[in-house]
Amino acid sequence: MPLEGSHKFGSIGDTRVTFVQKGASEDRMNFLKKLLEHNGFEVIIEEEKKKAEEDPQLYTVAVTDMVFNPTIWVYERKLKTFDGHKVNQDYWEQRSEDTNPHYWNNGDK
Repeated sequence: MPLEGSHKFGSIGDTRVTFVQKGASEDRMNFLKKLLEHNGFEVIIEEEKKKAEEDPQLYTVAVTDMVFNPTIWVYERKLKTFDGHKVNQDYWEQRSEDTNPHYWNNGDK
């Protein structure tokens, strides 16, 4: 799920939350849960209702911190990876484990 500028919040059960991602696969949900808990957030997971029995199970990932905005935290490089590096957009979106601080590739590798 690409990062969006808007801050999405609501409730899961009786708990007010900031939504991190809706419609996440199990692998994505596990990645986000571990990463966010590593960074000190209380994570709440909700299974989404399947439209058909054969559809894959999808999840909503949320945190109890009402001011958390994934876009701001990623671009301001406030999140840390498990080995202490700063999370960038490619790491957040699981496109790369390279935590080079640049958000663009200008051909210099």
